[in-house]
Amino acid sequence: MRTFRVLSALLDYPAPELRNAMPEAERILREEALLTGRHLERACDFARGLRSTPQLEAESAYIEAFDRGRSTSLHLFEHIHGESRDRGQAMVKLLARYRMHGLELQSGELPDFLPLFLEFLSICPLKAARTHLSEVADIVALIGQRLRKRGSGYAPLLEAVASLASMDHVARPPAQDTTTEDRDDTPAALDAAWEELPVTFDDATLSARQVPASTEIHAPLAKRD
Repeated sequence: MRTFRVLSALLDYPAPELRNAMPEAERILREEALLTGRHLERACDFARGLRSTPQLEAESAYIEAFDRGRSTSLHLFEHIHGESRDRGQAMVKLLARYRMHGLELQSGELPDFLPLFLEFLSICPLKAARTHLSEVADIVALIGQRLRKRGSGYAPLLEAVASLASMDHVARPPAQDTTTEDRDDTPAALDAAWEELPVTFDDATLSARQVPASTEIHAPLAKRD
């Protein structure tokens, strides 16, 4: 379903060419109508806002939302496994799932990157896509809750993604209470994080210290090579 591809693009790094695709993105969201009610309207509002936002401002907002601290990282397994060896195993299994469906990663991409996971969902039948999404819906909702607490414009997108999960899962309360969490995007918290000793996996290609997934944007209707 193309809605998943649109959400993937909206949650990827805002390259200049993405902004020109926003009218098409809104058209797809409204025509498919997988998102409904406030989730649809807020996703469309985000798309229109992104098109009118100056490029440097759009890039800054993305970095502020996702690249300052780990609690809002779009690398899903970071929220489950951190930098433990278990994360590497989980990514191997997810990569195998992608390949079973004919999706091959590009150089530098990590399989647990949410925009890439959404691209995978776009090539699955809708029922299967909702079931796959339900496996991480609680994490996606938690990221959205943290972003909303910070006043980020990206919060409605995470909430919209979580709403597409299998209905058996979307009603569950968040796994963590964010109201008492200390923010990890403050200068002091970031300085402390840089002082931590690095942790590596046996397989260097799956190191959590690897540069995050490629910032290449996949247009909402483009087919992956």
